[in-house]
Amino acid sequence: MNVTITAAAEADLEQIATYVAAQSPGSALRLVRELRTRCESLPDAPRAYPLVPRYERFGIRRRPFGQYLIFYRVGADTIEVIHILHGARDYESLLFPEE
Repeated sequence: MNVTITAAAEADLEQIATYVAAQSPGSALRLVRELRTRCESLPDAPRAYPLVPRYERFGIRRRPFGQYLIFYRVGADTIEVIHILHGARDYESLLFPEE
């Protein structure tokens, strides 16, 4: 199973790196590497993480890592990483804008 990181998720990673780098450039690099590693390991157990509550019909799951949440969808042969966000953000408005 392949992992695809969407343009939105790549933009999230850039924002995370920029924010953390203001405090510690080394920490920013390590954090982004770890987040990517967590994304790349999703095929090991793609359905191990729960569907987003109240939005199960969209098939979006979330994997926590530290203070961050990796949102993804499992397809037939691909896992699509949709967003990578800090857990304190209002992710519902980003993931489900028409709800």
